[in-house]
Amino acid sequence: MREITIPISDETIRSLKVGDPVALTGVMITGRDTAHKWLIDTFIKKTRQPQGDDLEIYEALKPLLEGGIIYHCGPVVSGLDSKQYKFVAAGPTTSIREEPYQADVMKHFDLRGVIGKGGMGPKTLKGCQEVPGVYFHAIGGAATLIAQSVTKVLGVYKLDFGVPEAMWVIEVKEFPVVVTMDAHGGSLHRVVEEQSGKVLAELLAK
Repeated sequence: MREITIPISDETIRSLKVGDPVALTGVMITGRDTAHKWLIDTFIKKTRQPQGDDLEIYEALKPLLEGGIIYHCGPVVSGLDSKQYKFVAAGPTTSIREEPYQADVMKHFDLRGVIGKGGMGPKTLKGCQEVPGVYFHAIGGAATLIAQSVTKVLGVYKLDFGVPEAMWVIEVKEFPVVVTMDAHGGSLHRVVEEQSGKVLAELLAK
């Protein structure tokens, strides 16, 4: 398993290929549907005016996301009352819901990676080639195990979105993932879809 530290360089990203197992160490941010839509509408397409502390949060997020990673995750978090936050469960969320947004967010913030489960579509794959970036697949159903890789919760933004949809800033050590979409146009998810489609067509033809 290859050990990689966040932030990640272009050279390192381009050296990764579909199928590579990776252990990530460094700081990353969680983000799901609400967070992605907020980023797109407020700062990228600018169809919504910034409100409250939006601009302040944006300036704080920029250096964290540059060369960094967004993790599609709706964590279970303890210590909400005391603000002594700890991730109890941190499993990946199905990523395809972010397909309309992900490539634009990657380009705007110069992201190097996205973590989730189930893979993403052609728009994100093209974004991975252009930025460059990769899609890391995390293990579904291993939420408690993955949470053990989260060594510290450094902070949280947009908690008003709710705990699962907030943007949690976390420090991780040897977070286990596999590259399933790379910066060279490779997509394990596309291959599986094409192969299963052929098998299905053969079965239906019998």
